Amino acid sequence: MEVPRCQTLYVNNLNEKVKKEELRRCLYYLFSQFGAILDVVALKTQKMRGQAFIVFRDISSATNALRSLQSFAFFDKPLRLAYARGKSDAIRRLDGSFGDKKSREKRKAEDAGKSRPAKKAARTAEKAATAASSADKDDTTSDSRPSEGGDQTPNKILFATNLPEETNEMMLSMLFQQFPGYKEVRLVPGRSDIAFIEFENDSQSATAKNALQGFKISPSNSMKVSFAKK
Repeated sequence: MEVPRCQTLYVNNLNEKVKKEELRRCLYYLFSQFGAILDVVALKTQKMRGQAFIVFRDISSATNALRSLQSFAFFDKPLRLAYARGKSDAIRRLDGSFGDKKSREKRKAEDAGKSRPAKKAARTAEKAATAASSADKDDTTSDSRPSEGGDQTPNKILFATNLPEETNEMMLSMLFQQFPGYKEVRLVPGRSDIAFIEFENDSQSATAKNALQGFKISPSNSMKVSFAKK
C-alpha cells in the first residue's frame, strides 16, 4: 500500500561512519533549502543506523525535497527518500493532537522499546529543531544585501560570508554542487565564517548566487553570497 504524502520524510542509506552531530547538521543544511524544518532526527542506535527523519512544516516542502534529493550523493552514498509512515511529535504539536489521550498512549507504546540514550538524543534533536523553527521566522531582508567583501561585477568565483563556526567543505559543497558548473569550495585558513566557491563561468555562479542568497544555513546564520572581487 502506498504511503500518503506527509510533512515527514524517511531517509535511509546514510553513511554510518559520519558522526551523529555532523550528520544532523549536514541534513539540516541540505534539506532546509526546500522549506522550514521542524525536526531532524538521526540516532545512532543499532536499529536506526543509516536512517533519519526530516520533519518539514508543510507537505509541499517535503514533496519538493523528496523529488529533488532522491538519489542525491550524500557522503558518497545515494539518498533513499520516502514519506514517513507515522506522524512526528513536532507535527502532533502543530495540529493539536500531541496531548490527545489516544496519541499519548500510542506514543508510550512506541517508545517502550527505545533505549534511554535514544530518547535523550531525540529530545536534543527536538530542542535544536525548535530553535531552528523560531529562527526561520526572523526577517532576512537585511541579510540579502551583497557582502562588503564581495563585488557586483560578475565572476565565476563566489564569496560567501556569515557562515557558522562549524562550517566545513562538505557542508558547503552539498549546497552548491546542485547547480550546473560547480567546481569546488575553498575555505580560508583561520576563518570559519567565509569561503570561496568556484563555478565554470560567471553565469552559472550567478544562478547559484541568486538561489542561495540569504539562505538560512543555520538557525542563527543567514548566508550572504556575492561575486568575489577580481
